[in-house]
Amino acid sequence: MLLLVDLDGVVYRGREPVPGVAAVLADRVARGDEVVYVTNNSMHYRADYVTRLTGMGAPVVADRIVSSARATALYLAEHEPPIRRVLVVGGRGLRRELEDVGLVVVDARETAEQLAEREDEAARTGGLPVDPFELAGRPDAVVVGLDPGLTYRTLAFAADAIRAGARFVATNRDPVYPSERGLRPGAGAIVAALEATTGVTPVSIGKPAPFLLEEAARAVGRRAADAVMIGDGLLTDLAAAHAVGARSVLMLTGVTTRAQLEELPASQRPDAVAADAAELALVLDQLGGS
Repeated sequence: MLLLVDLDGVVYRGREPVPGVAAVLADRVARGDEVVYVTNNSMHYRADYVTRLTGMGAPVVADRIVSSARATALYLAEHEPPIRRVLVVGGRGLRRELEDVGLVVVDARETAEQLAEREDEAARTGGLPVDPFELAGRPDAVVVGLDPGLTYRTLAFAADAIRAGARFVATNRDPVYPSERGLRPGAGAIVAALEATTGVTPVSIGKPAPFLLEEAARAVGRRAADAVMIGDGLLTDLAAAHAVGARSVLMLTGVTTRAQLEELPASQRPDAVAADAAELALVLDQLGGS
């Protein structure tokens, strides 16, 4: 089987591994399954995930980690008309993934600070006002992911670029993400703020859109429809699986409760549910035999 496995809330929660899941995945690989990790988290670079997952005992190589940052980079690299220069609201990992496909990356936070300095200087000297779009080098797109160091100036600067005509691309629209300290605001919260202030709806790459799962399956030469998606989100993982025609396993180790699952109509329910690693091993045995 091809297993597309979410990370936050499935393999780990924040810095803590979900007990037993890495061992289950290692066993599946030993028995001939292929595992590709898919995550809406856009903050980290592929190599960062390799180190982390290896330390947990999970089977992993870099080309089988497809984050929303990686999928966004691949989407932009293939975009028509061509996109060459991007203004980025997000973490170091997102910037590196975009640079890997040959894009010119402008950091929104750093450029917003430069704008503030130039505006202060213009106010002191009576100089001409600064054009934010020009200062950013007239980017073709504004790419938005999770940025823990987000500032109001960064939001305003990105909004100016979007209003000036840059294409608005969201790595994902997750409103929250799970951590060891509970749920924290996700990239979707930042995206929503920019959407509200610009009136522009972005293209979204991460789950529940199909792009992420399609790129993950392509990484091993397979079709997303042939996969089993293992995730913890009803509106992300399960919805993405339905979008590409894949089977799905819902893990109750992250953001979804059993009560929320039971409220779903039959047509939107997963093929199987697992409350822990032991149940995951059982349902994968069942799915592998069907």
